[in-house]
Amino acid sequence: MQQDLILILDLGSEENSRLARAVRALGVYSEIHPHDISAAELAALPNLKGIILNGGKNRIVDGQSIDAGPWVYQAKVPLLLIDHQPSAQFHSQAPFSAEPSFSHLAAMASEELALKADLEPFLFEKCGAEKNWNMKNFIADQIQLIRRQVGDKKVLLALSGGVDSSVVAALLIKAIGRQLHCVHVNHGLMRKGESRQVLDAFQQELGANLVYVDAADRFLDKLAGVADPEEKRKIIGGEFIRVFEEEAGKLGKMDFLAQGTIYPDVIESGVGDAAVIKSHHNVGGLPDYVDFEEIIEPLRDLFKDEVRMAGLELGLPEELVWRQPFPGPGLAIRVIGDITRDKLAILRDTDFIFRDEIAKAGLHREINQYFTVLTNMRSVGVMGDERTYDYTLALRAVTTTDFMTADWARLPYDLLERVSNRIVNEVGHINRIVYDITSKPPATIEWE
Repeated sequence: MQQDLILILDLGSEENSRLARAVRALGVYSEIHPHDISAAELAALPNLKGIILNGGKNRIVDGQSIDAGPWVYQAKVPLLLIDHQPSAQFHSQAPFSAEPSFSHLAAMASEELALKADLEPFLFEKCGAEKNWNMKNFIADQIQLIRRQVGDKKVLLALSGGVDSSVVAALLIKAIGRQLHCVHVNHGLMRKGESRQVLDAFQQELGANLVYVDAADRFLDKLAGVADPEEKRKIIGGEFIRVFEEEAGKLGKMDFLAQGTIYPDVIESGVGDAAVIKSHHNVGGLPDYVDFEEIIEPLRDLFKDEVRMAGLELGLPEELVWRQPFPGPGLAIRVIGDITRDKLAILRDTDFIFRDEIAKAGLHREINQYFTVLTNMRSVGVMGDERTYDYTLALRAVTTTDFMTADWARLPYDLLERVSNRIVNEVGHINRIVYDITSKPPATIEWE
């Protein structure tokens, strides 16, 4: 990457993602690294212009306490300490006070604009960073990197039709053209009409090398009776790998596997001391039994909104770029408990109604993710003059900037009423609807 870099060292703060996004919003590329990064690893980072030590419970960098001081001189770039521990006084101790390139912020500003204003003098006056982080430059860099990595070999991509895989496909098509082979696997866990939309968009509009695999029975048979969410993920992930290997065999030798890992996936799968939250992304690399040379993840440095910006820059249609985020395991983790074809049919219809009503209300770009969840709880209800005993459906809608944290969306009551009435009247076996008003944390966005 040719853009200037501001490094954020995670000293145990929960504000790293917000800070990284604030730096990027000012036009400078930023990355989050663990507090135990070594001086040698720092020296290997290209175009490093400055370091932000984002204060927290950890006080060790490169094996040394940041209270001691000498590490400042090893860094050889300006440093900024954002101190979340008011009792700490090390920023005023020698040799810090004697180091003109060292800056200090007592605490992060509560408002985004104020935070950017606090960061600007450090980024542009002390570090001399240039505003060269944008999607046009990112795409140009990635095209060069992909062409260098792939050469004249072939790449296999699982094209789910979600935003991430679609942007990866568009980027790879621009970089290597027909060397990219896309495989769309219908695992029987897609949203309503989704596979047809994927085929239309990529075969007709982008002219992609695209193979369609109807593997619904294969996946659903293996998932029969499985209720544990992690077991669902493992079965689906493993079966996907098997399908890819089979398709690779039919297409000839496939040298690389591409996937749509993005930056929140990398962070949530464990950076330094961070806890592992997600387990369905191969951010750690390929399993030993997968027959590919390397994995290609051109979006792994981007936040979700940046992925959408890249998609628009690549010329993808807006309706595809603004599609709702969809997890790799699909509807399997939105059916709580065991999965059946009947439950999936109920979930598809309810999800379609929810998305349709939000679009009609003009809120489809204001709410970052929204979907329905079919719980495994049944309750007593009344339909007409008859007593029913049917499923409870949950609605989930959140607002977020980076999907690392999220707040539940304050949907208008009349919208919720329309959604509830339509679902109960148009979809069978639902007699109770609840709205999830839990933020992330403590909850995750998905239920499983």
